[in-house]
Amino acid sequence: MANIAEMVKELQQERDRLNQAIAALAPLAGEYKKAAIRGGATRPRRTLSATARRRISIAQKARWAKVRGSKTPAPVRTMSQAARNKIAAAQRARWAKTRAQQKKAA
Repeated sequence: MANIAEMVKELQQERDRLNQAIAALAPLAGEYKKAAIRGGATRPRRTLSATARRRISIAQKARWAKVRGSKTPAPVRTMSQAARNKIAAAQRARWAKTRAQQKKAA
């Protein structure tokens, strides 16, 4: 274990030495920001005007409408009360049959 701890300490010292070398050489290469050292400089965010956002939104909505096509929505299907009662009675009968089988098995 002591050997591993010693190796970790040596690696950390090597990392610090490399960071110092990078910090010394970065200005010579024209990189002044720390972000460039970490993995890439960030660009300032581009802002769009309200009209540009609206045009983009309308164009995207048109694309989606084209993909979906001009399908008419399916009519809402309603069920009569008599049909509902019939389905409910059938379900009650199924449960009664299941309970009877469970009672018989036990």
